[in-house]
Amino acid sequence: MTRTRYALVGAGHRAQMYVDAITDTYADRAELVAICEPNPVRAAVYRDQLVERGCAEPTLWQPDDLERMIADARIERVIITARDDLHAPLIVRALDAGADVVVEKPLTIDAASAAAIEDAVERTGRDVVLTFNYRYSPRNSALRQVIQDGRIGRVTSIDFSWMLDTKHGADYFRRWHREKEHSGGLLVHKSSHHFDLVNWWIRDVPARVFASGGLRFYGAANAQERALGARPQRGTHDGEHDPFELDLRDDERLRALYLDAESHDGYLRDRDVFGEGITIEDNLALVVDYAGGATLSYSLNAHAPWEGYRVAVNGTEGRAELEVVERGAVLADEGLHPVLDPSAVDAGAEASLRPQGERLLVQRHWEDAEEIEIVNGSGGHGGGDALLLADVFVGPSEDPLARPAGWRDGVQSIAVGIAGNRSLETGLPVRTDELGVRLLAEGSR
Repeated sequence: MTRTRYALVGAGHRAQMYVDAITDTYADRAELVAICEPNPVRAAVYRDQLVERGCAEPTLWQPDDLERMIADARIERVIITARDDLHAPLIVRALDAGADVVVEKPLTIDAASAAAIEDAVERTGRDVVLTFNYRYSPRNSALRQVIQDGRIGRVTSIDFSWMLDTKHGADYFRRWHREKEHSGGLLVHKSSHHFDLVNWWIRDVPARVFASGGLRFYGAANAQERALGARPQRGTHDGEHDPFELDLRDDERLRALYLDAESHDGYLRDRDVFGEGITIEDNLALVVDYAGGATLSYSLNAHAPWEGYRVAVNGTEGRAELEVVERGAVLADEGLHPVLDPSAVDAGAEASLRPQGERLLVQRHWEDAEEIEIVNGSGGHGGGDALLLADVFVGPSEDPLARPAGWRDGVQSIAVGIAGNRSLETGLPVRTDELGVRLLAEGSR
């Protein structure tokens, strides 16, 4: 079998999932032949991994040489795991240079760059795959099946609350995500996952967005208001630490990727969550009207004491309710390093009154509630990551749930966040057809 030649663009934490897949499960059909990363230490981490696993040593490149890398290394597909605001120019350049693209969510962070991606796809005819792994989580697929089967009739409204806890949620306020110019804020970086789920669950597109929110817990002003006292500018230091500090020396992987690399670019991965310079929100609420008539009520809290989400979908014939507890409590003595996939936490560590788990109920009018079985697999997100990677590296098979996502799905998911950010700035509702991007519901593409 001829193996597809891949290049990795961006060598941060998220790249690991793809390196593991290429060097293990999909080693017979994929090879990672080049790494494009401006920081030589981070690039070397993944280069050394590949060599240790018996793979040929990849060539290392700088972002300015992306086109030459694609040509000289004969790259067929580029995997982009770079900072969010860099996605669009890298996608456009890769497409124009003759490579297909696999990109982490979000597709990009603003409307102008989304339009540039649309133009590049149409100009080149090349492929852009977006990796929305939440679609593949069995619990989310089960809810899609319930709605798709018409169990609750035509969807009229959705109520969706997402809780990020003081371990996972706090981590967005330590790193580059804390700066909206780089991440688009949590409405784009994190909530694009959630908006994609809603778009996909109900097979519709957002039409109007009204948002409210602010930075109400993290940041220097809030710390001063609560009289938290003087704080170190970063978590990597000697002496006592509080639960909000991240010491990169406590995690060998974070040390290798960030602490050992910071002298080359000055990027600090462990900034104080109560420091200056945070420009994103930690409490958000949205009302989203959909083209087909449904309304979404959405909220995000990034400093909750537990992690998970609740979603209720109302329809003309009943209601479906999904409740997920990914981590029931964050305890001060658990250790300070973040868990980036809370769904992988051992259920035995959960607080007894809020155990880790999930439940999907369907209740039709005039009937008692029925619990829908959720069948999980092994690995991250209930086995969803493995299903996603199969679609990425083997190619999507016929899927009645339409889980594989492309660039249009990426545009539709960030359209809510982009419009939400505009609404936060103006205090007014924003129509998505004013953003300058084209939105097409599933089935009309």
